[in-house]
Amino acid sequence: MEDLYLTYAKQMRNRYGEKVYKLPVNLPATCPNRDGTRGTGGCIFCGAKGTGFENLSNRLTVREQLEINKKYIGEKYKAKLFVAYFQNFTNTYFPVEIMKRYTKEAAETDGIVELCFATRPDCVGDDILEAIRSEAGDKQVCIELGLQSVNPDTLKIINRGHTLEEYIDAVERIHSYGFTVGTHMILNLPWDNREDCIAGAELVSELGIDTVKAHTLYIEKGTELCRMYEAKEFEICPKEEYIIRAADFIEHLRPDISIQRLASRVPNGDTIFCNWGSGWWKLRDMIEEELRKRGSVQGIKWRK
Repeated sequence: MEDLYLTYAKQMRNRYGEKVYKLPVNLPATCPNRDGTRGTGGCIFCGAKGTGFENLSNRLTVREQLEINKKYIGEKYKAKLFVAYFQNFTNTYFPVEIMKRYTKEAAETDGIVELCFATRPDCVGDDILEAIRSEAGDKQVCIELGLQSVNPDTLKIINRGHTLEEYIDAVERIHSYGFTVGTHMILNLPWDNREDCIAGAELVSELGIDTVKAHTLYIEKGTELCRMYEAKEFEICPKEEYIIRAADFIEHLRPDISIQRLASRVPNGDTIFCNWGSGWWKLRDMIEEELRKRGSVQGIKWRK
């Protein structure tokens, strides 16, 4: 319920005066942690398709993808305002001129009020941020950074290929361009505990993050994480533990940071483990019930 925490939908309605929907855009992107620049193989949980499970073909132009998705979403939900969401892999990992073209094409599409780029902390140099700013026009820009954990040891185990310090530096640089920042966190990484989840909420609160996505760790077939799981190199915490961690995270999260999700949404056919066999909405409901039991709300334990 929205009185327990600030949802992304409510944040966007407050910002634009009506419901706003995200439209995924699939770019022919890769990642410096896959192509050898930072590493190979990518994060241990990342599959060959990345996270764009419902994306259109990246052979279509940015405008074509947006128009197709806009028509479907617009008719289904009577929507008029949209966010162009560059979702899969690392969406700022392009030469400057290509980055400008993608940005301009999205910004000039009717109905787009905001541009959102999912990327890595090590791929937001000044040249890229300046390219986005130069072509975004009057559109608000959000840069979503994958962080996943604030524990340096965990970042190494999951092969993130960047440090916590690089994440903090990236946030500060993005803010200097007037952009908002989102952050992705995985709250049930086997090498983290409740204290790490709380520390993550406190860090993003202190840094002035605009929105967060709290993910459950899922195990996609064919990944290094899948190999490790099948070899019994780690155990995933019980569902009840995840509910506690997520409630802790919300309690320590600054009240004006919106929450886009509280569990991962992945096709079951692609995984060998996801959400303990529960639907994402069931986990959300359980987290909300845990907050009610505590008599708690978002930010109640945030240290100003």
